[in-house]
Amino acid sequence: MIGYVTLGTNDLERAVAFYDELLALIGAGRFMETESFVAWGVSPDKPGLSVTRPYDGMAATVGNGVMVALAVKTIDQVDALYAKAMELGGTDEGAPGPRGDSGFYAAYFRDLDGNKLNAFCMTSPA
Repeated sequence: MIGYVTLGTNDLERAVAFYDELLALIGAGRFMETESFVAWGVSPDKPGLSVTRPYDGMAATVGNGVMVALAVKTIDQVDALYAKAMELGGTDEGAPGPRGDSGFYAAYFRDLDGNKLNAFCMTSPA
């Protein structure tokens, strides 16, 4: 149902460097690029993630309550994405770990513009 998610940035070069390194950990690469927009994906038939300077020329702001969830296959990938985000200057919003007893394992962080992301996988329920 979701084709792609776009996040606003006020520093495209910095945001692209952050996402190039972060998303490479899950096999995502750039698939579309203009002077104000870059998009990544793992496959043309899977949802993508992009960053852009706002079209209206106004400053990009963070949507309160908005979050992008990155689905991965393993706990190790969740841990690695969180660690890489912290290494690249992201901020912690919830360290990796199980959430409840449903088998949902997740980590929460913000990118360099303050956009909230989550890396998660489903494991065997406790």
